[in-house]
Amino acid sequence: MLSTIEQAKHNASPTQTFTIGQLADEFGLTLRSLRFYEDEGLISPARVGQARIYTTRDRARLKLICRGKRLGFSIGEIKDFLDLYDTDEAQVEQMTYLLRGARARIRHLEQQLRDVQQTLKELHEIDGMIVSHLVSKGVPTPTE
Repeated sequence: MLSTIEQAKHNASPTQTFTIGQLADEFGLTLRSLRFYEDEGLISPARVGQARIYTTRDRARLKLICRGKRLGFSIGEIKDFLDLYDTDEAQVEQMTYLLRGARARIRHLEQQLRDVQQTLKELHEIDGMIVSHLVSKGVPTPTE
């Protein structure tokens, strides 16, 4: 996740700014989602009157937020990760935090995978028993 911030900084001019609509379109988000991330302290756009002005830093943070959500991290976990980025230039704490979080997600997803595989096995067994029963009664079975 870290390299995303660095990539975004290099891909955009440090003075480049974005509107809420531009970022919503780019990341496939609603305006409401962006406001929510702002309310949660994940991004902090400048204000010009009522308009929000986002910097390349906000854009990079938003990219990390989206990736974190896709990977199943909570808003609180994402906030903690982003906050560490701001306080630890060497990024040791941030990387350690992310490593622990990633490993926990891996364990959780692997358990979910085992659960799904077990459920599928049981459903296939049930399917076979039902088909056998229907065939023994002379009833045609659905093809699906």
